[in-house]
Amino acid sequence: MGTYLNPDNEKFAEALNSPIYVDKTELVAYTNKVLHTSQKYLCVSRPRRFGKSMAANMLAAYYSRGCESQELFSGLKIAGAASFGQHINQYDTFFINMQEFLSRSKNIQELLVRLQKLLVRDLLQAYPEVDYFDKEDLIECMQDAYQVTKRSFVILIDEWDCIFREYKEDHVAQERYLDFLRDFLKDKAYIHLAYMTGILPIKKYGTHSALNMFDEFSMTNPGPLAEFVGFTEAEVRMLCREYKRNLAELKEWYDGYSFENVPSIYSPRSVVNAVLSGICDSYWNKTETFEALQLYIDMNFAGLKDDVLSMIAGERVPVNTGSFSNDMTTFHTEDDVLTLLIHLGYLGYDFANKVVFIPNNEIRGEYVNAVSVSEWGEVSKALKNSADTLRAIWNLQSKIVAKGIEQAHFETSHLQYNDENALSYTISLALYAARNFYTVYRELPTGKGFADMVFIPRKRFADKPALVVELKWDKSAHGAIEQIKNKQYCRSLQDYQGKIILVGINYDKKSREHSCEIFEID
Repeated sequence: MGTYLNPDNEKFAEALNSPIYVDKTELVAYTNKVLHTSQKYLCVSRPRRFGKSMAANMLAAYYSRGCESQELFSGLKIAGAASFGQHINQYDTFFINMQEFLSRSKNIQELLVRLQKLLVRDLLQAYPEVDYFDKEDLIECMQDAYQVTKRSFVILIDEWDCIFREYKEDHVAQERYLDFLRDFLKDKAYIHLAYMTGILPIKKYGTHSALNMFDEFSMTNPGPLAEFVGFTEAEVRMLCREYKRNLAELKEWYDGYSFENVPSIYSPRSVVNAVLSGICDSYWNKTETFEALQLYIDMNFAGLKDDVLSMIAGERVPVNTGSFSNDMTTFHTEDDVLTLLIHLGYLGYDFANKVVFIPNNEIRGEYVNAVSVSEWGEVSKALKNSADTLRAIWNLQSKIVAKGIEQAHFETSHLQYNDENALSYTISLALYAARNFYTVYRELPTGKGFADMVFIPRKRFADKPALVVELKWDKSAHGAIEQIKNKQYCRSLQDYQGKIILVGINYDKKSREHSCEIFEID
């Protein structure tokens, strides 16, 4: 058992000992399926805080010959798979955290030299009886060991893409690194499985296809590994039952990542923090991803500002992900920026319809934070004014509410503002501050129809009134109030014990003015 070759299972054991562990061991069933096949090369990219390292540690604990993990996995899902006993702790396994090597190296060349020396050292200690042709050449040494022992290798590389994130402009170094990985992994008889994980998919270099043997499972298309991106709805529901948490609130805050076969994926670390603390809040730290969000917002490619504002208000925006170069510097269009934000976890992506959106409250708050320190001063002002608009509703000040909506409309004037649907985006922006206190429902089935917008106070804010909002286009605000009453839209709130405020809003297309009427029910 060396430092990098055949590690122990302590890191995975530590995860199992944590207060919350969600069983994702069925990932092993998939990797077992592709062992020693043409699909044995996997590159799995996820945002920070989405369990990439935990998954890699789990695979190391399962495959490494340096430990006995039968008991560790015995109570987990993978233990029921037919392949479980066949492969557990059967392979020489290298676990490489590339960030560790990068942090201790002055440049890429030094990183590659250090990496090879340390891996060769472990290999020579494990198999001293092998007649090595060149003890300074990692690839030669692995080939020599394999020829003698016939033991193939599982290669696990965590933070594989850190070079592209920290050496953003050094394309020569990036290519040298890709070439090393190609020479190390491609077409080598000693490779049984190669699993790389990081934030970014594999870098594109035009015709340079150093790692074209990898199958990629990314945030744009995770394919059969979608359920392992984050927590599923069923997993979060189980946690809510165990810890007596509100599923609807967790869903609003941390859900929204959606894939073809798994329509509901939650941000895992945020869910864990919220469940343990009992408080739904933003648990994203100001890491490089936040800095990137702020940076790319300030770059303001043509159309980016309008699209970000639309998404804050709840709209979905078309995107072409095909031109993205899978790095953090090569941007030709707004689409490239939006695609990067998908991989960073700052946007959800609908593969079927090719649109992006802000997935949840936590991420929406990060956009507001970024906008507040950006060069978009007028947008920041509109978002801050939303608190005043919400307060005016509470105080039944209809004229102030109409003025606040007018300000928000000014900021969303790029939208095709000609129907109630477009009006709803404006209202979402005008009442952005309401998300701090309420769970917001659009088109809520109730009574004899669908209420346009219903705001139900969270448990912590039970003193706030519930809001039922009806929107009208070129009609009247009073008519909106009457519709709420006549169609009994408040029936969905029949179990609610507090005050209810009805809000009718109309936009007059001739005068281009908004009007508002407010009615309070005790």
